[in-house]
Parts: sequence; C-alpha cells; structure tokens
Amino acid sequence: MHKGTLFIISAASGTGKSTLIQQMLKKNILDNITISISYTTRLRRKGERNGKDYYFISKNKFKNMIKKGFFLEHAKIFNNYYGTSKLMIEKFLLLGVDIFLIINWEGAQNIRSKITNSKSIFLLPPSKQELYRRLQNRGQDSDFIIQKRMKTAVSEISHYHEYDYVIVNNKLKTALFDLTNIIFANRLRLSYQKRKNFDLIKKLLKY
Repeated sequence: MHKGTLFIISAASGTGKSTLIQQMLKKNILDNITISISYTTRLRRKGERNGKDYYFISKNKFKNMIKKGFFLEHAKIFNNYYGTSKLMIEKFLLLGVDIFLIINWEGAQNIRSKITNSKSIFLLPPSKQELYRRLQNRGQDSDFIIQKRMKTAVSEISHYHEYDYVIVNNKLKTALFDLTNIIFANRLRLSYQKRKNFDLIKKLLKY
C-alpha cells in the first residue's frame, strides 16, 4: 500500500487557510484526504465545535500529554498551547490517506524533520489592507489583538521561502483551484504512481 502525504499549510492569521481547507473538504473535490485536528488550550470561539475544529483541553492536561510524548509537535502561541497528535498523523499516512495539517512556520520546520513524506504550502494575503479587513470581519478578536496579529504577520510571512509551494489567497475560488492542482500533481509523481500501481505495472511489463 502506498503511504499518504502530509500537506503542511501555513499562513498569517486571517489569510483564510481554514476556510480554504474546509471548502475543499466540503465540496469533495478530492477523495482519500482528511484534516488533522489539533489540540489547543485556548477558549472555544463562537461556532467552534470540540473534536471538529479543535480538541479543546486544559493547560494541565496539555502539559501531561507533552510529558507522555503524545504530540508530534507542539507550540505556545499568544499564550495558548497547540499540538498535533503523533498517532493520528501516523495512522492516516500508513492507511494511504493524505492529510492537511494547518500549522505555523515553527511547527512546519519541526514536522519536516520528522515526516519525510510531506509537502508544504504557504498562503499569502493579497495585501496588508485586505489581511487587516479579514481579521476585523472575523469578529473574534479585540483591536489590540488584531494589531498584535498584524505585527506578527510580517514575521510569519518572511518564512514563505521555506515552503514547497506558495498560493496568494485573493479569491477563494482561484486559491481552491491552485491547492487542488498541487495535490493532483503530487499524486501523479512517479514515486507515488509506482507504489499505487505496483501490481498493474508488474503485469504490464510481464512477457
């Protein structure tokens, strides 16, 4: 059985990475693909569901899970912890399922050294003005937090060159098209097709 690919998705807060992935999964554009649900200690926002958007847990429980080696990677962002389940990622990849993992650049650096079968994608906003507008329209953060996120965005965006692909998320439809093509292209790679169609190729080459 061929192994799945881990698709690392990073972007500054407000760029629209979660919306983009949710739209792809909702429209069923691709089969055999899922999203990794992270663990976090931050408070649940309006409309978010436990086990669907995140696994919301206490800081004490999170720290105990760190000690037990539960996480593939974890980080502290804006005074809250975020982590990725090692078992969940390994299970899906072994089953041949591709996985989206939404994570910041620091987590991406950590993951690349542990999961060789991965591709990384960075999303850019079309402008700083549009990024600010999207953060405001979310209605999730105070003006102070929005300003803090805008300052952090410059540092985050500076790491775009570390990624395999870059998508400018100007229009959702176009960004969705670009992301879909990246995954399709990855599935057409020689190494992927050799594993997936091993039996077929063996039969075709037999005299």
